[in-house]
Amino acid sequence: MARRPVNVDQETSAGQVDGRCNQVWMSTPDWKPAASLRTLRLRAELITRIRAWFSRRGLLEVETPVLSVRATTDPAIESFSTISAETAAGARLYLHSSPEFPMKRLLAAGSGSIYQICRVFRRDESGRFHNPEFTLLEWYRVGYDHYRLMQEVGKMLQEVLDGMTDPLTVSRWSYQELFLTLAGVDPLSATVNELSECLKGHGITSPQAMPGDNPDPWLDLLMTHVVQPQLQEGIVFVHDYPASQAALARISETDERVAERFEVFLHGIELANGFHELADAVEQRRRFEEENRQRRCAGRQVLPIDTCLIDALAHGLPDCAGVALGVDRLLMIAAGVRNIAESMAFPMERS
Repeated sequence: MARRPVNVDQETSAGQVDGRCNQVWMSTPDWKPAASLRTLRLRAELITRIRAWFSRRGLLEVETPVLSVRATTDPAIESFSTISAETAAGARLYLHSSPEFPMKRLLAAGSGSIYQICRVFRRDESGRFHNPEFTLLEWYRVGYDHYRLMQEVGKMLQEVLDGMTDPLTVSRWSYQELFLTLAGVDPLSATVNELSECLKGHGITSPQAMPGDNPDPWLDLLMTHVVQPQLQEGIVFVHDYPASQAALARISETDERVAERFEVFLHGIELANGFHELADAVEQRRRFEEENRQRRCAGRQVLPIDTCLIDALAHGLPDCAGVALGVDRLLMIAAGVRNIAESMAFPMERS
């Protein structure tokens, strides 16, 4: 699932880049695991509980390719790539940033509700909550919308973390009411100037390169630096994001300003991203092409569109909702560690 385009850790000032990803490889890496043995045992227990939870509900566990000739066009994500002589004309292959596209192909083929736990890869993401290689739990529920899936995500987190954390409360906010309440601005109508003034009012200095015609990066800064730090209690669902941040979600039929998308925060940490899945092949192709246009305008590589996904949608994707959840961040909370590296045996700097 796509991330927001501004990738800044909560404790990093706006406009700063966490330089550890460039610094750690300059010294000889430690051979020992970064996570304690206690945390690694807890990791194994957590994954066992997750699989058991889905097994009790009859979801099919699936595996899909890690390497593909197609990549995500999402401007917020950069994919790792390699060249293989085994493919036609030595085609470029991409490490997946999410198993979303092939899982939707399975859904269109009649798989029914499915889930997957896998390693995924995203370039240029390193920091307190980011590692270029991480573990993702992704699942799809046929016949669900995003509201019903939010209910299931809340139950799953409460049950899987039972005994690992204090009992978890669940709250739900629309994106609009959250910004109005915690930031004092309406995200669905505010201009870039109003969002800039709102940031200043909260003592946040915005980067110089911020656009003057696109409110989304400004909203992202408000989310990461003003709103999200206030979401410290239990499980918080934020739903009905602006339509411009729809990613692969449907646009609401009752309010075209919003997308049927949600995010999940646990004790203030962004944990999951979910959609009432877009099933329109024509609209999906249009969004992919628009993302590549944005990449081209930013001087970045234009990437091959996943035409297999387009064909699957044209064949017919069942009405469904899906969500992707960061397992390493979930373990951070269960183990009480402050850095994602402490939830992994060998994060990138020790790999």
